[in-house]
Amino acid sequence: MNATVPVLVVVDAANVVGSVPDGWWRDRRGAAERLRDRLAAQGVPAVPGPVEIVLVVEGAARGVESVPGVRVSSAPGSGDDHIVEVVSSAGDRPVLVITADRELRGRVGALGADVAGPRTVRP
Repeated sequence: MNATVPVLVVVDAANVVGSVPDGWWRDRRGAAERLRDRLAAQGVPAVPGPVEIVLVVEGAARGVESVPGVRVSSAPGSGDDHIVEVVSSAGDRPVLVITADRELRGRVGALGADVAGPRTVRP
């Protein structure tokens, strides 16, 4: 892995937000914004070196705005399919996808991405 090339960290917002039963279902957009803000403030401590964070949102969370340090990408349809597209377009750079979704883990793993669970970015 080239230390000068930022790791592309793609976060499955719906999966990460849904990993903790804290009432997120009452305000999906607000939950995605809180995750975005936490990522902007804390980054991804488990990944040394520079990172580029892409937070993929879907459904009721579509339209969440990007902030410095976190690019938000709204899935036009399936969030999983959009994550696969983001990973596919990453070229040769290192990619880490944050999700617990077993099927998605297999799909992005087949494309060469590393995968980690929601606790990587959420306490």
